Amino acid sequence: MEQVTSSLAPPRASTKPATSGPSSEGAGSVTKRLSNELMTLMMSSSPGISAFPKSDANLFEWIGTIEGPAGTIYAGLAFRIAISFPPNYPYVAPSIKFDTPCYHPNVDITSGAICLDILQDKWSAVYSVQTILISLQSLLGEPNNQSPLNADAAGLWKSPDAFKDQLMKHYRPLNDDSA
Repeated sequence: MEQVTSSLAPPRASTKPATSGPSSEGAGSVTKRLSNELMTLMMSSSPGISAFPKSDANLFEWIGTIEGPAGTIYAGLAFRIAISFPPNYPYVAPSIKFDTPCYHPNVDITSGAICLDILQDKWSAVYSVQTILISLQSLLGEPNNQSPLNADAAGLWKSPDAFKDQLMKHYRPLNDDSA
């Protein structure tokens, strides 16, 4: 009887440490999501945006490029951004900053920090790298002057010539070899 009872008992728990379960599964799902987003971005026809991992070894650190939208003061300029994905992405927004100096009302000219609601309190797991890049590109031509990180830029926004002068004083063209 003892033999029958033991064969009906639930299987014993694995001897693997508990810490390797959910965290490695989570990292795997984040890696899968980032791989899918990279493929979508590569296949996309969205003009003026691109992003890719800094290295094949780390899918959590990306470099992006945003071209200024046509018809805006940023037209013809390109900006490099750094994107860092947290281990619990997409439930938490990535950290994004401008590596290229960007004179803009919603960008800190010194640190490259960005004030964009979808990267803070309006973040949703449905957003992707592509939607973030498109939003940042749109932000270049349509700043939120009600929430400036750069008050000087916000003050000059309505004076296009003066704004363009300041923009070009800070702007540094991208070099293909600088990563």
